[in-house]
Amino acid sequence: MLQIQIINGPNLNILGKREPEIYGSETFEDYFYRLRKKYSEVSLHYFQSNHEGDIIDKLHEVGFSYHGIILNPAAYTHYSYAIADAIKAIETPVVEVHISDIQNREDFRKISVTSEHCIQQIYGKGLEGYEFALKELLLI
Repeated sequence: MLQIQIINGPNLNILGKREPEIYGSETFEDYFYRLRKKYSEVSLHYFQSNHEGDIIDKLHEVGFSYHGIILNPAAYTHYSYAIADAIKAIETPVVEVHISDIQNREDFRKISVTSEHCIQQIYGKGLEGYEFALKELLLI
């Protein structure tokens, strides 16, 4: 069975409460439940942390054995060269996802230091962007 790891960065643990006009009103846990049910033939795993080192540790943990990683580095997207280096160091393909349209927000959000080593970047699709990323990984 294919193993796919979803990793969410800071403040994504409060989806459904955080700026619902931008991020929607559904919790990630509710969305993840629906996604797992729809793709029952895939072993989907979910991890969220507000701490950069924990995200790096998770990338290292699954980055040589899983089929794919869906990563929403959140604010770390714009300045975490440490996460970018971790993505570069692992073998597992990574798709970067952003719920909002980062190209139509504040200028700093338009910069991604992490996407350079990802196979694709998906943004502005809401939570459904995770499913787009999953479909991309299933094609590999």
